[in-house]
Amino acid sequence: MRKIVILGRDILPGKSEELNLDVARLHTSTPIQVPVIVSRGIEEGPVLLLMAGMHGDEINGMEIIRRMIHKGWHKPTKGTVICIPIFNIFGFLNVSRELPDGRDLNRCFPGSKSGSLASQFAYHFMKEIAPHTDYILDFHTGAAQRSNFPQIRCVFRDDESVRLAKIFNPPFIIHSSHISKTIREAMHRRGKHILLFEGGKTNSIDEFIIHEGIEGIKRMMHTLELRSFKLDKNDHQSVMIKATKWLRASHSGMFLPVIKNGSRVSEGTVLGLITDPFGKIERKVKSTIEGYVFCVNEAPIVNKGDALFNIGSPKEIVREGVVHQSIID
Repeated sequence: MRKIVILGRDILPGKSEELNLDVARLHTSTPIQVPVIVSRGIEEGPVLLLMAGMHGDEINGMEIIRRMIHKGWHKPTKGTVICIPIFNIFGFLNVSRELPDGRDLNRCFPGSKSGSLASQFAYHFMKEIAPHTDYILDFHTGAAQRSNFPQIRCVFRDDESVRLAKIFNPPFIIHSSHISKTIREAMHRRGKHILLFEGGKTNSIDEFIIHEGIEGIKRMMHTLELRSFKLDKNDHQSVMIKATKWLRASHSGMFLPVIKNGSRVSEGTVLGLITDPFGKIERKVKSTIEGYVFCVNEAPIVNKGDALFNIGSPKEIVREGVVHQSIID
C-alpha cells in the first residue's frame, strides 16, 4: 500500500491519528493549533476531507462532523477520511465569522507564508492538507441572520461535481461559479473535487440541517466505497437551481417572513411583511419570479435594501437582458 504522511505522521492502514496543524500564536505566545483527525482504512481507496468552521460562527457544520466522529462513522474500511471540524479556530474562540485581523478566511486562498494571518491559515492548509485529498466537503451556514435551506453549491459545467452533488442529494443543488480566492477556486485549480454545503444560520444548531448533512456524507462515503452504510430511503430528488435572485426590502421596518424556507413560490406570492412599530404601515413583500425560496433573512428589523429572500429557478432568470446569479460563498 502507498505511504501516507500527513503533518509529519505516517498514517498506517487501519489506524486513526489526531494531528495538529500549527498555524499561528496568540499575543501571549500560546500556539494556535487546528485539530486534524485522520482515519485510514485497511484497503486502498480515495481520500475524503470533511471540513467545517471556515467561519468561526458557523456551528452546524462543526456539529455534523462532530457527530460523524462521535459515532465512529468517519472511520473507513477503504481509503482515508480526514476531518477538520473547526478550521478557523480564532473565529470559533471569538464567536466571530472573521479572523482577528478582520479578514474573511474564505477570501484568502491559496494564501501566503508571510502574508496576513488569514493568508497564513490558507497557505498552511494548501501546503499540508490539500495535496493529500481527492474529494472535499466544505460545510457552511448562512451569514448574519440569513438561514439557508440545505443545499450543495457547485459549477454545473463540471460533470463530476454535479454527479457527486446528486449523490449527496440535498433538497437543492445550486449552480455557483467559482469566486476568486475562495477554497473552492483554489482546490478546483489543483484538480480536486470540492462541494460546498450550506445549511441553517450562524450561531445555531439545527437538527434538520444536521440530519441532511450526515445523510449526505453517508451517501458520499458509501458511493466512493469508503464505507458501507444502511442508507435512509431518499424521499426527495434534488432540485437543480440554475439561477438565483435576491429580493430586497423596499422600506425599513419590522420584518415578518410568512413563507417557509424551501417553499416553491409563484410570481406575486406574498413572502413576508414589513411593518412599523406603531400599527400604521404594513407592506407586503411579493415574489417577482417563480422558483424556490432557499434563503430567508430572519432578522426582525431590516433597512431598505436589505436582502430578504433568495429565490432560485431551474431556468435562467433574465431581467433587462441580464442573467441573475447572486450566490456568495
